Amino acid sequence: MRTFASLALFAAASTAVLADSPDLCVPRCPATTQARFTNQIPSGPACPQTRVDLCYTNTDLRFVFTALGETNFYFNPNQTTNGDIWEYEVMEAFIHKGSDDPQTYFEYEVNPNNVTYNSFIFNPSRVRTPGTPFDHAFIMDPFGDGFTVNTVLDKPNKKWVSRSTIPLALFNAENPRGTTWRMNFFRTIVGPDTFPNQQLCGWKNPGIASFHITPAFGTVKFV
Repeated sequence: MRTFASLALFAAASTAVLADSPDLCVPRCPATTQARFTNQIPSGPACPQTRVDLCYTNTDLRFVFTALGETNFYFNPNQTTNGDIWEYEVMEAFIHKGSDDPQTYFEYEVNPNNVTYNSFIFNPSRVRTPGTPFDHAFIMDPFGDGFTVNTVLDKPNKKWVSRSTIPLALFNAENPRGTTWRMNFFRTIVGPDTFPNQQLCGWKNPGIASFHITPAFGTVKFV
């Protein structure tokens, strides 16, 4: 009984910490905040730095993804919206409205060819446990729904930058000021000589070679 009571107290304390000490405080545009990372997942030499600048309006979440130290700019030119672009090089945001460890969340990806992947993920185990449900609900017409994306490759300076807008209505939200969400950001690195073996990089390290570990998501408060 003491063990279960201790676990309950720990969970309550963790929830309080999440609410009181967010990892990021996101301002209203045009001000921004920035998440930056070099963590290799689950461990290993540092990744090239990745930056994600965030802000919000009454109607949109706005992201600027910047991949530094890029040497490959590797993608499959035959892939289109919601294709398996994650097999190559992408930058990603996993987004959940609310402060809990999510079972359902939105996965957004963009590649150097300005192609996006847009899907809600159903992950009731929260850690993609083998033998448990894991499913997708794709946004089939993201641009018709108000998404925008613009990706620029800067090969001389070894970087690529993608500016993306995601409508808040996707999360049944508007003007999120004062609310706490959960997010994580990732980058995959691979080239023609190493494909399909990717270097996995992330903001909050899940500790295993999987991005779908929702207790690892960071805490984001809109201010």
